[in-house]
Amino acid sequence: MKSIYRLAICLVILLMAGLGAVSLTSRQSAAEPAQAQKPANAPAAGQSEIERGRYLVQDVAMCSECHTPRDASGDTDNSRYLQGAAIWITPVHPTTSWGMRAPALAGFEGFTEEQGEQILEKGSGPNGLTIQQPMHIYHMNHADAQAVIAYLRSLPSAYPQAQ
Repeated sequence: MKSIYRLAICLVILLMAGLGAVSLTSRQSAAEPAQAQKPANAPAAGQSEIERGRYLVQDVAMCSECHTPRDASGDTDNSRYLQGAAIWITPVHPTTSWGMRAPALAGFEGFTEEQGEQILEKGSGPNGLTIQQPMHIYHMNHADAQAVIAYLRSLPSAYPQAQ
C-alpha cells in the first residue's frame, strides 16, 4: 500500500513541475517581444520567385510525397521528381472523393496559370470542383501561388517533346 502512495506523490510532483515549467515559459514568451523565426532552409529576402516556389513546394507543401513515383522499396524516385504517381495511401473509411492518382506537376503542363491559381488559392480543381483528397486544400496568397507555379514551370516537363 505504501508504494501506491509513493507513486501518487511522485506523479503529483511531476505534474506540478510540468505545470510550473509551462507557466514559466508562457510568462517569458509574454514578456519578450515576439520574434518570427524563419526556417533555416527558407529563401532569404530578395531571392527569386522560383526559389520561393522551390521552398514552398519542397519544404512546406512537400508535394513530392504524392506527386513523385515511388520505387520498389517505397522511397520517392527522384529521377521522376513531380512527374505524377499513383496514390500510395488509402483512406481509413472508403470514400468516393479519394483521388487514385496525383497528376504530374513538373513543367506545369496541362494546367493554365488561372487553373493553378484556382487550385492553390481556392482549393478547387480545373473542373471547378473541390480537389479530391488526399490533396490538401490550400488557401495560398496570390504571390505564393505565383511562386509555386513559376517553380513548377522551371522543372523539366513530365511529358518530353517527341523528337
